[in-house]
Amino acid sequence: MAGELGSIDHLSQIISQVVAPSFVLGAVTGLISIIYSQMTALLDRIRSIKAITDDDAGRHHLRNDLPRLLRRTGLLQRAVMFAFASGITTTLLIILAFAAALFSFQHIFGTAMLFIVSLAFFCASLASLAMEGRISLSEFDTYH
Repeated sequence: MAGELGSIDHLSQIISQVVAPSFVLGAVTGLISIIYSQMTALLDRIRSIKAITDDDAGRHHLRNDLPRLLRRTGLLQRAVMFAFASGITTTLLIILAFAAALFSFQHIFGTAMLFIVSLAFFCASLASLAMEGRISLSEFDTYH
């Protein structure tokens, strides 16, 4: 009977059901890559500003931007943590789906809850990245 718990057809159904979470994992991976690229550029800028000497009067005012840059770094770190939480939750969802198929358990409620949690973490990561982006486009960056 097609879809019977523990059958090959049921396993095929599980595989088809974890396609969407697999795409979420791909999106999470891409998001983490973008965040790390942004963070690397930001940390390079922080290091270069911290290297400005006290006798460099022409660039010394750039040090005033350090608190804003550090806030951006914090938002990016938070975005990374939310993205990792999304990836871990999605991976647990996939594991649960396959374990449920292997042991013939119903998994609808558990996988649905994990998918909701995973997408909430993904959304939180995007929101943190958006906040960082808004700060990065402030007037200080437009003329320096």
